[in-house]
Amino acid sequence: MREGEYRVAKPEEEVVEIMKRQGIDLVATLPCDRIKNLLPLVSERFHEIKLTREENGLGICAGAYLAGARPMMLIQSTGLGNMINALESLNVACEIPLPLLASWRGVYGEGIEAQVPLGTRLPGILRGAALAHSLIEEADQLPLLEGAIQDAFSNKRPHIALVSPKVWEGSTCRAWQAAAMPERREMGEGPSSESENESGSASMLRYDAIRTIAAELGEEIAVANLGVPCKELYACGDRDLNFYMFGSMGLASSIALGLALRTERTVVTLDGDGSLLMNPNALLEIARTAPKNLIVVCLDNGAYGSTGSQASAALRHVDMQALARASGIRRSYKVCTKAGLVEAFRKARSLRQLSFIHVILKAGNTQAANIPLSPAQVAARFRHAVMEAEGPARS
Repeated sequence: MREGEYRVAKPEEEVVEIMKRQGIDLVATLPCDRIKNLLPLVSERFHEIKLTREENGLGICAGAYLAGARPMMLIQSTGLGNMINALESLNVACEIPLPLLASWRGVYGEGIEAQVPLGTRLPGILRGAALAHSLIEEADQLPLLEGAIQDAFSNKRPHIALVSPKVWEGSTCRAWQAAAMPERREMGEGPSSESENESGSASMLRYDAIRTIAAELGEEIAVANLGVPCKELYACGDRDLNFYMFGSMGLASSIALGLALRTERTVVTLDGDGSLLMNPNALLEIARTAPKNLIVVCLDNGAYGSTGSQASAALRHVDMQALARASGIRRSYKVCTKAGLVEAFRKARSLRQLSFIHVILKAGNTQAANIPLSPAQVAARFRHAVMEAEGPARS
């Protein structure tokens, strides 16, 4: 069989070969029926992160890239509608490359009416957002995917390949049919919990907690949630190994997960109750992946501190430690004092086990100054520091 005929016969195999040639080494995925034969091949041949929310993939891939990986995402095009702000405020602003293969729904042979409005408008939406994209409408146009991947990394930007279902129509690939269906676990199975809780009431502001942790940081990598927490960490002790977020709320722990997957260093994420409640799926992906070198610090002041200290659901209705445990994170701590925080942080760091530290705080902000660095400058110096210190990234 000639090479051109093979591409048409099994376009899924061609996609995998393109990804391999371009050095892709981590793939974040969310299923679409149209690429169901491609996904098992990706699972077999790449380090795959199975997502529960598309935006988490942006964070995970950004963190992995900052630690030296060449990541990619495979999603359904519907998710792009949810991702544009994060693509702009994280990938574009910080000059973080990301190739995306999006199964383009709503245009060709679509049987679900609700897919049509976004699908037909999507190229125009991407043009309006100045997001690089390629349209792949036939199997013989798959070489455009190689160009999209090259463009993403060469120009340090996202590049979206919208792939029509028509590409897969003539495929003889049967990877999905060959894959076994997942077996349901028995009731009662699951991780047991190891919790250590301090008694008492809130005695610190968020700044006090950040200053306490900053004093403990040495060779660790730190990711700070956007807004005032970033400014406070910068004021407490700026380091090249600090990653400050300027947008993409809810992705701090996802970025930290991506980093933890690609480095042996301890990664600490300074997240907030409002941020984690906006994106609780991050905890599910963290628990499922369970990197031993990740410490999630939930700075819980029961408020959206950066927007005026409006009450969050954590103030009265949600126990963030219980949420982490229900998500599958086995080891957790609840603290409310500086001494308790230091003890929990040191223990979590020494154990080298995925840990969640729930810090109960009083609401309130400091008047920390803006960070005098652009998002792209922060990302560039951070990636340089991680790569210089780490050496070759682990797979």
